[in-house]
Amino acid sequence: MSNYLVALEAAWLVRDVDGIDDAIGVAVSEAGKRLNEKDLDYVEVEVGGTPCPACGETFDSAFIAADTALVGLLLEMKVFNADGEQHAHRIAKSEIGGALRNVPLKVIETFPIDDEDED
Repeated sequence: MSNYLVALEAAWLVRDVDGIDDAIGVAVSEAGKRLNEKDLDYVEVEVGGTPCPACGETFDSAFIAADTALVGLLLEMKVFNADGEQHAHRIAKSEIGGALRNVPLKVIETFPIDDEDED
C-alpha cells in the first residue's frame, strides 16, 4: 500500500461575471463550499495555470465570453493506502466527483509521498 498526492483539473462554469478576477473568486469559492459540505475540507482548491503558447509563461486558467467564464481549477488530495497510482486516481476522482457532481475532472499529476510527508 502506498500514499499519493493526486492533482486533478476541473472545468468550472461561472455565469454573469464582470471580469477574470471575479470569475476566479466565484469558482474557487463555490468549489470550496461544495467540497466542505461533503466534509472534504482536506482537498486543496486553487486556480489552475495555462502556459502561453508563444512565450511559455503560465497565466490563470480562465476564459470569459458573453459574461460567462470557464475557469480551470486545480484540486489536490492526498490518498493513503492505495494499491497503486491507478487506484489512487479512482479514489480521488470518486471522492471529489461525488461532491462536485456534473463537473468534468481529469487527473493531471500524481506524486508518491512518503510516510513523513503525511503532516
